[in-house]
Amino acid sequence: MSVMKKPLLLLLFIPVMFATLQSCKNMTHKTKIRSHLVDTVGFAQYGWQVDSIFNRIKEYQSDQLKNSTRYLSKKPAKAVLSPHDDYSYVGYLYPATLEQIKAKTVIIFGVAHKAGKLHLENQIIFDSYDDWKGPYGNVKVSDLRQKIINNLPKGLYQVNDSMQAMEHSVEAMIPWLQYFNRKVRIISILVPYMSFDRMKTIAKPLAEAIKKATVSENMTWGKDFAFVLSSDAVHYGDVGWGGQNFAFFGTACTSYTHAKEHEQEVMHTISGYISEGIIHKFCELTVEDKDYKKYKWTWCGRYSVPLGLLTINTLNEMLYGESLRGQVIGYSTSIERNPIPVKDLGMGVTAPADDHHWVGYAAIKYF
Repeated sequence: MSVMKKPLLLLLFIPVMFATLQSCKNMTHKTKIRSHLVDTVGFAQYGWQVDSIFNRIKEYQSDQLKNSTRYLSKKPAKAVLSPHDDYSYVGYLYPATLEQIKAKTVIIFGVAHKAGKLHLENQIIFDSYDDWKGPYGNVKVSDLRQKIINNLPKGLYQVNDSMQAMEHSVEAMIPWLQYFNRKVRIISILVPYMSFDRMKTIAKPLAEAIKKATVSENMTWGKDFAFVLSSDAVHYGDVGWGGQNFAFFGTACTSYTHAKEHEQEVMHTISGYISEGIIHKFCELTVEDKDYKKYKWTWCGRYSVPLGLLTINTLNEMLYGESLRGQVIGYSTSIERNPIPVKDLGMGVTAPADDHHWVGYAAIKYF
């Protein structure tokens, strides 16, 4: 009798022990949250701030908001190009652009402004966060992220929370995406220095990885997932740019007009029907031919935009056998109109806006 009892007791004990271990494991897991904002001045931190800003946009810039969306295609947005500067300056272009996104999961191609400090180049950058801070509560990171990573060749990417933690171009999108969809989930992909040839090397396997991940989940592009390309347009002027002179047309009375005309040329290379050739043209207009780390025309998204477009256009050709089409939502600058008042909301602006220092904002819908 005593010989039989020991195995029986052991068999009874093993499930209890296993359950206890699993319980302890679950109890010790802590959600990893990107719980801070890099920019707590130009961007909204709280839901009531976003609510107030949107109400003020509708009050002060209602005509621009209506006109920017009046003639847009009714097809669901597969992607948008959105600015990421101070809410006060960008104003109506934020809601006009990001309201076009109807999908629950949003993959954001962001700029890696400080990649040089970490000596990062030639790889796209993911994070390992479970959640990001949002004004209406934390925003979940989509499970698709790991599936995409699992399908990528190792040399094309890295996971770097240090880079993600110091970057503001993705966090600018989150309050507006969450305003329009409280259940939105995100994936952040930062794009540091790289040549056009390197972009092509990354874009195709990245498109294939996204295709595998979304098809495995029966996700429809536009309805279930979509993309945001984060980029401010030209950074113009001869003051406040770290000692560099970006006043390509000078600062006289006609310089602003000439600069905006050139901006239209740059913006229209990435609207209409998308192809590798026109994406390359965008790079030729914004990046020095002999040194891809140097500006020719100061768009901060000189890497995030072309890599993002190469990826999503390749994905569209894989899935549907045709190219994407881009439709301009609008263009503005930090000196085009009066800023939205935000001081009473505990916000402000992070840089001056005058003839010697201004920023352009391009917004495009892709379908």
